[in-house]
Amino acid sequence: MVHPNTERLTEYWRAQRGDALAPRRADIDPMAFHTLLPQAIIVGRSNQGRFPFRLVGGLVSDLHRQDLRGRCLLELWRAGDRWRLKSALEIARRRPEPVVIHADALIDGAVPLPLEILLAPLTGPSGEIDRFLGLYQPLGSVGQMQGRPIRDLAMVAITGGGEGDEARALRLASLDGRRIA
Repeated sequence: MVHPNTERLTEYWRAQRGDALAPRRADIDPMAFHTLLPQAIIVGRSNQGRFPFRLVGGLVSDLHRQDLRGRCLLELWRAGDRWRLKSALEIARRRPEPVVIHADALIDGAVPLPLEILLAPLTGPSGEIDRFLGLYQPLGSVGQMQGRPIRDLAMVAITGGGEGDEARALRLASLDGRRIA
């Protein structure tokens, strides 16, 4: 079960998609979800497989205590979670469906803040899926952070973006150090 704000933005994404694989960035009207803008993000995808923040809502910047524009989304996650997130986003580009991540925001000197993060693929001007509309939804009180920044994000669970079917099937096998499958 997802938070009502996550559901609201996901429903908006599906309505804008229509019969297309994914909605066009140009079809996204921020005023349609204006109350969620402080929590909203847009993350791009470069040819090098980086996912830089293009747009960051005020709440998201406040939680991290920094301007995230241009910074790679993957850098915010614990090293062990980055590959899983990157794989889910790449699968979501091929099979466009929203990705929902349940995470703990790790904060020095405070208990972790549970978060729900939505990343829904968008088509750019080139016609390729090259960005994601997202939402940071705190599932606890941000007051518990006591003004401290998020140090790292730790993945608890991830759904969508093929996680569970195609993502599980992506495995490499090796024999004597040689990749065979």
